[in-house]
Amino acid sequence: MISFEQWSKELQQELQDNILKFWSEHSIDYVNGGFYGAIEQPMKLIPEADKGLVLNTRILWTFAAAYRTLQVPRYLEIADRAYQYLSEYFLDPDYSGFFWMVDYQGRPSNDKKQIYGQAFAIYALSEYYLATKHQSALDLSIATYHLLEKHSYDSVYKGYVEALSRDWKETDHLSLSHKDLNEKKSMNTHLHILEAYTNLYRTWPSPELTVSLTELIQVTMHHIIDSHQARFNLFFGESWNVKGNHISYGHDIEGSWLLVEAAEVLGDHELLKEVHQTAVAMADTVLETGVDDDGGIWNEANPNGLIDTNKDWWPQAEAMVGFFNAYQLSGEQKFEQAALRSWNFIQNYLIDRTYGEWYWGVSSDGSPLPRGPKVSAWKCPYHNSRACLEMLERLKHQVLN
Repeated sequence: MISFEQWSKELQQELQDNILKFWSEHSIDYVNGGFYGAIEQPMKLIPEADKGLVLNTRILWTFAAAYRTLQVPRYLEIADRAYQYLSEYFLDPDYSGFFWMVDYQGRPSNDKKQIYGQAFAIYALSEYYLATKHQSALDLSIATYHLLEKHSYDSVYKGYVEALSRDWKETDHLSLSHKDLNEKKSMNTHLHILEAYTNLYRTWPSPELTVSLTELIQVTMHHIIDSHQARFNLFFGESWNVKGNHISYGHDIEGSWLLVEAAEVLGDHELLKEVHQTAVAMADTVLETGVDDDGGIWNEANPNGLIDTNKDWWPQAEAMVGFFNAYQLSGEQKFEQAALRSWNFIQNYLIDRTYGEWYWGVSSDGSPLPRGPKVSAWKCPYHNSRACLEMLERLKHQVLN
């Protein structure tokens, strides 16, 4: 086992000298504004690719969070750029909220209101406010929260519907991506609303947000987590009837620590006690069923076994944090070891030593997936940057204690 001090040194070097350096040097679109929508493997720029809301809000969150922690002026410059582009091109001037996709020149190419994307706007804008104290960013984050509560919230069965039309009316086009079921509700959207409301609560702990965040934690615990196993169900009908039987190990381990973060920020001690037990149980399930001999976690399974043995970049980042969170809660060494094995897997297989950043993922034999992009609507700097930032804070806390 390496020392926490050495682990921290490696994480900070990876964060600043590889991940943030890559995005600072390669992602900025100086011709059309904002950031490029796609760079294919290994480094083929697609300058006319559409620009996604998720990519742009995650860039904003990443560089705002990095600036808040590290106080590097360049990170603030990039966060400012992301905020300005988001406000000018993604913000719907007629119906409020944010477009799902714009073209390379900033014109709406998909104008539906995907709630997952609105949640990331809340998350990023609240982080930008924490970094800069720009009141306009906080106001926009709060306004977007109110839009979700007005249009997406299900007052009958609780939770939030997946998507709405540009003018916030019902739509049949609900699915987040081609991989997802076209159902009313999903684990994934609720997980990232939870994350967004948690971050907004840090700076705006209003009575209404207290109610929303408390209920969202309870909905996750009672409807989204499988009642028989410590893992998430992924898709649901309107009244929470489960659709499909896939298991996403990355979401399970990510959700385990995000639930704890939400309950801690909320400060409800009874709820926190329940969440702590659930988080450790979820981490234990992933450790027992989802981790390969090389320390990496597989993508997906179903009750009959593995169905996707690739190891994408983001589950590995979340595993490092989720397992270490379980170690902090339980004191069990197996979780500390699992977190370190996740970090070792990242170093051995995912970091692109030639071109920078991380590969999209690796196959079961450890070779990089040839078609995985470096930048896309979904390949963003948020999972790996956040994992480094989270671990730096957690390791510092362990050293001080």
